[in-house]
Amino acid sequence: MSTRDRLVLFVLCAAQFMVALDFSVLNVALPVLGADLGMSQSALQWAVTAFALPSGGFLLLFGRIGDLYGRRRLFLTGLALFAAASVLATFAWDPASFLAGRALQGLGAAVIVPTGMSLLTTTFAEGPARDRALGISGTLMSLGFTIGMVAGGILTDALGWRSTMGLLAIFALIVLPLAPGLLPESRTPDRPRLDVPGAVTVTGGLLSLIYALTTAADHGFARTDVIVTLMAGLALLAAFAIVESRTSAPLVSLPMLRRRTVAWGNVGGLVTFSMMSTVIFVLTLYLQEILHLSAWQTGLVFGVQGVVSVVAGALTPRFVSRLGARRTLVLSLTGQGAFISALVFLNTETWSVWLATAAVSVASMFHLGAIISYGLTVTSGVPDEEQGLATGLVTSTQQIGLTVGIPLLGVLATTADDLMSGTRTALALNAAIVLGAAMLVALGLRGGARR
Repeated sequence: MSTRDRLVLFVLCAAQFMVALDFSVLNVALPVLGADLGMSQSALQWAVTAFALPSGGFLLLFGRIGDLYGRRRLFLTGLALFAAASVLATFAWDPASFLAGRALQGLGAAVIVPTGMSLLTTTFAEGPARDRALGISGTLMSLGFTIGMVAGGILTDALGWRSTMGLLAIFALIVLPLAPGLLPESRTPDRPRLDVPGAVTVTGGLLSLIYALTTAADHGFARTDVIVTLMAGLALLAAFAIVESRTSAPLVSLPMLRRRTVAWGNVGGLVTFSMMSTVIFVLTLYLQEILHLSAWQTGLVFGVQGVVSVVAGALTPRFVSRLGARRTLVLSLTGQGAFISALVFLNTETWSVWLATAAVSVASMFHLGAIISYGLTVTSGVPDEEQGLATGLVTSTQQIGLTVGIPLLGVLATTADDLMSGTRTALALNAAIVLGAAMLVALGLRGGARR
């Protein structure tokens, strides 16, 4: 890499670091935040979901807009929006204003993540340079998650939960002035028209589906609004598939989705993100509500997890070069599921904190391997003019996974009569899903390799 390449990589990774920080910095502060703003324990998931809902729903749209009208321009817009939203969340006066700030943060992240990934994959050619760049990006994402958990605990104990949102605002305002002079403009050369019907149907479908799943987690599937939005979401996504099959400039290329590497790689990504986010959410409640650890002590537990993940991020590209991205993905999913299953043996005894620390740390090491290898699996062999589509799928999978995991499995812990039994149930089902996905991905990718 040249000096300028390193600086570009630094800016793009710093933005991804900031978004990763946002996903974790608030986790250990959730009980304190809920008490301060008057949010019930079951409603705390909205502090996470309000961010993930727009970031998952709008990723494909903003990824394609960046392809057509300039990734750099849109990237800078997302940074500015993220900074303003973080200020709003910092000074929120009630649950509504706080969740509005979180939603706007998610919208900014929906701009930053796909355009940043596209800038990265178009700047660095496929091969060792891109493998290294994606490895560094994944490592810094893990480091951002680590620092977020530790800093969240320290800041919450010392200054209150608002300081966690203030940290994001300061970080965004530091990154924003550095980006314009370093990032090159990047767009597709032919500038086809935007697929408006596809954008409307996929965005509406994702938002409706995520809302239905999240609301059902709190109130069950019998509510009228849950049934209506669930059916509307499925209908809109079906309409999206029809639209994409007939348009000349699709938002999502259906032939690309028919590639086994793209399809099964995204399945692996969806599972690794959704299940690991659930583990973090459930363990945060377990450590503070059952073992009665402080926010700072909880942050230290996840700090160990992050350090191990950073080491894994440095080593994963070497495994990819020896085993290939596909085998690394399958191995990583298997390891993640195996060590999550060890968490089923947690109980109310104080020694369980050591089991939780060790198991979640090793599981996160495999989780980071899955993150890097699924990104490489999906984007390999895709031409530069379609990198926005490919990375849009990658980042959509990431954000949707972060969105649906907590309401679908985290609710098993938060709504159970006994939090301890609910925690074990959620973790056991989590491990079974990851291990099952590892088998399916192995079979799917092996078939593609034979062809």
